[in-house]
Amino acid sequence: MFDTLDDVRADLAARLTRASKDRKSPMHVPAVITSDVDARAMVLREFDRQDWALRFHTDTRAPKVAAIEADPRMAVLFYDKGAKIQIRARGNGAVLRDAPITDAAWDNGSNFARRCYLGDGPGTLSDVATSGLPAEFEGVEPSDEQLVSARANFAVVRIELRELDWLYLAHTGHARAHFAREGDEWNGRWISP
Repeated sequence: MFDTLDDVRADLAARLTRASKDRKSPMHVPAVITSDVDARAMVLREFDRQDWALRFHTDTRAPKVAAIEADPRMAVLFYDKGAKIQIRARGNGAVLRDAPITDAAWDNGSNFARRCYLGDGPGTLSDVATSGLPAEFEGVEPSDEQLVSARANFAVVRIELRELDWLYLAHTGHARAHFAREGDEWNGRWISP
């Protein structure tokens, strides 16, 4: 099934592409880890196959933004239980507030989704359980005009991948491959699971 490193690299690209486009993909919401050793589940919005980069969305007020800006090293853990495949990815993250990719991501979002950036910043303390949204937007889709101030709180996190570790779990014997990026080239090797 995965006899060559080229097969594995093609599988990596196919899985990451599907994960970014298919909400039902088991890899659609991976664990994303910042250099401050904090982890959170995030929706994978895009896999750029040409640049081998991942795109996520974030609130600029989230603690992870400061962590990424202080130290861009990041890791992402994907797992597909049915396929028994784990992908560990490492790379350098960047928070893009005003880039064309950010504008495009904002423009392609629904008003209902963008309303999340109208509320309190992530981690804001509250005396009661709260979504952080202003009361008038609980369950309500705001207009374009009402969302103008939210755009300043929206950013893209783009992770340029530097290493990929692919693990296939099989009762007949596991298989593992590691890929490291050197310039624009990816060098792969088989390693013991």
